[in-house]
Amino acid sequence: MVRAVRRREHDARKKSLKSAMKAQDKHRLPTLRLIQAAIHDRDIANRGAGKPAASEEEILQILAKMVKQREESAKAFEDGKRPELAAQERGEMEIIRGFLPTQLDDAAVTAAAREAIAATGAASQKDMGKVIGALKQKYAGQMDFGKASSIVKGLLQ
Repeated sequence: MVRAVRRREHDARKKSLKSAMKAQDKHRLPTLRLIQAAIHDRDIANRGAGKPAASEEEILQILAKMVKQREESAKAFEDGKRPELAAQERGEMEIIRGFLPTQLDDAAVTAAAREAIAATGAASQKDMGKVIGALKQKYAGQMDFGKASSIVKGLLQ
């Protein structure tokens, strides 16, 4: 099942890369190549450690990390009064988000956090790691775990 999902996602990324190459899309192509390179790097690192190729969860984490990096870069460019570069970073974010599952809104993150707290039996902030671990396992790529962490912290107080 996981292998079929991974193959489907891989095929979608590959098809998107091919269509961008054929269309000579100067905006999408570099970003798609960066995505492929990041996944390939993870596969090589896993192979070196004796692990299988990157799982779908790892790929979602890679993509989420790429989005977060671009958010930080866009903010830095705006602070440095470089709006054209900030706009470029935001464009790349949108391309990468196209390969991520739909992000959960704040209400859904709060509901998921309550569910994870109940499932793990968390009672204090000392148990935050268990709760965040459960959320990462179930909602990889679907939520911002920095935001989720602050919600969990508020619920555990």
